[in-house]
Amino acid sequence: RALQPPRAEPVQAALYVHWPYCQKRCSYCNFNKYIPRGLDEASVRSCLTQEAQTLIRLSQVQRINSVFFGGGTPSLASPLTIAAVLETVSSCAHLVADAEVTLEANPTSAGALRLAGFRASGVNRLSIGIQSLDNAELRLLGRDHTADEALRTLEEAKKLFPGRTSVDLIFGLPGQSVSSWARGLEELLQLCDDHVSLYQLTLERGTSLFKQVQQGALPVPKQEVVAEMYESAREMLRDVGFRQYEVSNFARNGALSTHNLSYWQGSQYVGIGPGAHGRFVPRAHGGSLREARIQTLEPDSWMKEVLAFGHGTRKQTVLSQLEVLEEVLVLGLRTDTGITHQHWQQFAASLSLWDMFGASEEVKELEDQGLLLLDNRGLRCSWKGLAVLDSLLLTLLNQLQQSWADRTAHQT
Repeated sequence: RALQPPRAEPVQAALYVHWPYCQKRCSYCNFNKYIPRGLDEASVRSCLTQEAQTLIRLSQVQRINSVFFGGGTPSLASPLTIAAVLETVSSCAHLVADAEVTLEANPTSAGALRLAGFRASGVNRLSIGIQSLDNAELRLLGRDHTADEALRTLEEAKKLFPGRTSVDLIFGLPGQSVSSWARGLEELLQLCDDHVSLYQLTLERGTSLFKQVQQGALPVPKQEVVAEMYESAREMLRDVGFRQYEVSNFARNGALSTHNLSYWQGSQYVGIGPGAHGRFVPRAHGGSLREARIQTLEPDSWMKEVLAFGHGTRKQTVLSQLEVLEEVLVLGLRTDTGITHQHWQQFAASLSLWDMFGASEEVKELEDQGLLLLDNRGLRCSWKGLAVLDSLLLTLLNQLQQSWADRTAHQT
């Protein structure tokens, strides 16, 4: 019996909007970002709205559940631009009444007045890139704010977006120790709102920090020290009432980000703006398979394409059903709830989690080690397993591919 296509979900999606401009380049960042020279924001705005319109129509999405303005530094955009994108979304699809609308902000480009302007334009959640409360570390990262500026921005944000302000922190910095990291986190937790994202520093080729480390000018903490930083942070956050709902994300008082959850649950999302990624079915073209899409990286080329074709998709790849299942597995296991049987069934109607993983010796071994659980709720990592997720995924992906191949062999 052929595998049935996934059950038609009501056509809903999240929207990601990439604002590619920054005031300066941080020493660790290799994201798609540009330092503008004489930026014509009205043109960028009209291209963002045009692309949103084109891609929402192409996907035939009827409901947008959340919008996330990322970057770059979207707090450098004017509230006018944010409002224009949200108005376009509302005119092309139903932007649900309580949709989460998040904006990433940098402390230096987010004064009180500006934040109030964003709130008036429809933003209801703020994600602040604090990264560290140590001025020497901030200089090392090439950030253009001080710890005091970060705390001032946090105070303002909490007044305007109470319970909906998130902070980002980076650990594993050159010269950082477990105790200096813990001190910074503790200081932040006195003031923090209800959502924290923790990111391990990754040294990316082509960044100035990578070069300094390569040349031996900066010492990097050993892997086991970095693991201890992560572990100590998880425990500190747990002790003050945060739930680790995803590998890098912690929330209390129910302040989980619905936008991020939709990524991890394998929902469709439309990405607009230079270099944005998306995952959706182009239903208007009669498509029934999900595509991975990447928009043109360089803003000026992207704008030319949007003006010519209505959108700037540079690369689109049709995903096979196995590739979709691999994504559902890899992303779903990042969350503390993992993958429920009902959720898995939406993507693989005739191959249950039990069929896939129930008979595997390797999976059984991970269960015996207390890293993984497969039970009547579904498949998920234990508290211990979440910390070493990458090492578990290898086994699970192999098993998924094996079961899939056996299944296909039986059908032929």
